[in-house]
Amino acid sequence: MNLYHCAIDIHNEAKALAFAGAVDQWMDYLKQRGVVRGHRLLRRKLNLASDSCKDFLLEIEFENMTQLDQAFRVLGEDDEEVARLYRNVNTLIAHAEFGLFRPFPDPERAERMALI
Repeated sequence: MNLYHCAIDIHNEAKALAFAGAVDQWMDYLKQRGVVRGHRLLRRKLNLASDSCKDFLLEIEFENMTQLDQAFRVLGEDDEEVARLYRNVNTLIAHAEFGLFRPFPDPERAERMALI
């Protein structure tokens, strides 16, 4: 499994519940298309975080890199539904930072390490 990790601040005038609803609709669509395994949206609690932490954390799960590539291909489709769902999320975002993570140690590395 791979996690696409998104740290997000929404625009000041954007409503948090509207953002959460738009994310759910977009991720549900991608899941129905088979290009996302699942997702989780988290919000900073009690403003307990360093200054560099964003307000929201979105984790998107992918089975493998092929599924991630397929998700980006869906985003690139010339399809009005895809454009609408993406736009509904993207227009609410003020700042975002992204990263791709995997569980560690992964099974392959654990096997190699065990042989040493």
